Amino acid sequence: MNQAKIQFSDEAKQTLIFFTESAANFKKEKMLLKAVMRKIDLIKQNPEYGNSIPKEQIPDYYKQKYEVKNLFRVELPLFWRMIYTLKKETNEIEIISFVLEIMDYKKYNKRFGYKKR
Repeated sequence: MNQAKIQFSDEAKQTLIFFTESAANFKKEKMLLKAVMRKIDLIKQNPEYGNSIPKEQIPDYYKQKYEVKNLFRVELPLFWRMIYTLKKETNEIEIISFVLEIMDYKKYNKRFGYKKR
């Protein structure tokens, strides 16, 4: 199988830019940037690397904004999450892994409707 192509949403790009700009001065951002890049390499090799999120649990936000039919979650250090979907290119046998968001657990819990204990 060929490697998957990776694309980032604007939201994911902004987070990645923040990590990149902050990595030189802050250990947390450096660790998260390194983890994201490592996970991206794994997704390129195996597009279904992440945990599949059941269709009924996909937030309406992603269905409406990105028209997703599938969703995967990858855990990052410090309780951060990376959310991505897979799309097939038309007229090609190429899978696009589209990174939608990179977020901390508070935003993840809110996005997926999880309640505090």
